Amino acid sequence: MEFIFLGTSSGSPTKQRNVSGLALKSSRRKSWCLVDCGEGTQHQLLHTPLALSRLSAIMITHVHGDHCFGLPGLLASAAMAGRTQPITVVAPAAIKGWLEHSQQMAETHLPFALNFIDVSQLNSPVMIDAFEISTTALSHRVPSFAYGFAEVVKDRALDVDKLKAEQIPAGAHWGQLQNGQDVMLEDGRRLLATDYLLPPRKPRYIIVGGDNDSPQLLSQKASQADVLIHEATYTMDVADRVGSGPQHSCAKQVAEMAEQSGLRHLILTHFSARYAYSQASQPNISAIENEAREAYSGQLFLANDLDHFRLNQLGELSLINQTCD
Repeated sequence: MEFIFLGTSSGSPTKQRNVSGLALKSSRRKSWCLVDCGEGTQHQLLHTPLALSRLSAIMITHVHGDHCFGLPGLLASAAMAGRTQPITVVAPAAIKGWLEHSQQMAETHLPFALNFIDVSQLNSPVMIDAFEISTTALSHRVPSFAYGFAEVVKDRALDVDKLKAEQIPAGAHWGQLQNGQDVMLEDGRRLLATDYLLPPRKPRYIIVGGDNDSPQLLSQKASQADVLIHEATYTMDVADRVGSGPQHSCAKQVAEMAEQSGLRHLILTHFSARYAYSQASQPNISAIENEAREAYSGQLFLANDLDHFRLNQLGELSLINQTCD
C-alpha cells in the first residue's frame, strides 16, 4: 500500500503546505483513491505519477472548505481529459447537492457518472478498488468521519521452501498449486494444494482521520491498524489559548491515544499555518513533533506535502521520498 500527501495545512495554504488531500493506492494496482480534496489538490497531483484517469473513488471527511473546495475543479479537469469511467464519491450528503449546483451554475458537463454514497449512511464496510472501506464518526463542528482502508488479501503465497525440499521442480505444477489445484506428478505422488500454500498474511489496515477533537474515538480501531493518519492542528499550549471552539486535536492528545492503543505507526498532518519551518520563527513545526514524541514511542512522522509512503506486506512503513524539511 502506498500513499502521497497532497496537502498538510489546516484552514488555508502556506508557502510550504497546501490544504488537505491524500492519495492512497494498492501497490499492485494503477488505480487510486483520494481522501479529501482541498483547493489546489489537482495542481498538487501534477507533481505525482497519479493520473485522473485512474482515480477510482473520492472520500470526503467533512464539508469544510479546506477539505472539499478543490472537488468541482478536479472533476471538471477529469472531464476535459476525456474520462468516461464512473467515480465513486463517499461524502456527507450536502456534498452531492453542492456538486450538482456547482456544475449547473458553471455549465459543466461530466461525461462520467458520480456514484454517490452518503457517508452517514455507510453502516457496514463497502468494497472499493482494492480495499474494504469502513467509517468512524468523529467529533468536530460539523459531522466528520475517519476512513479505514483494509487491504483485501486473496492470494496465499506458495511454500517454495517446502517444494524445493521435496525436490518438486519449478514449472507448471507450481502454478497449478498456486491456483489451488491439486497435482498428480509423473512419479505417482499426489500433491494437495492446501499443503503447499502458506497461511494468508494479515491484511494491511490504514486509518485516515478527518478533523476531530476526540482522538479516543479511534482508539479501538487504532489498536488493529498498521498506520493512523490524524490531524495535529496545534500543540497543547496553543490549543489551550485558542479554546474548544475550533474542535481540533493537539499533538499530545493524538500521541497519547496512539501509545495507549499500541499503534506501530503514527503520521500527523493538518498543521495550523502558524507553525513555521524556520527554527528562528516561533512557534515552529518542531514543537508539534517534540510534543508528540514525549507521549508516543512508536514510529512517528510529521507529513509534508508530496511525501510518499509505502507500507510493505510485513506492515513496515517507510518514507520513499521526502520533499520538504
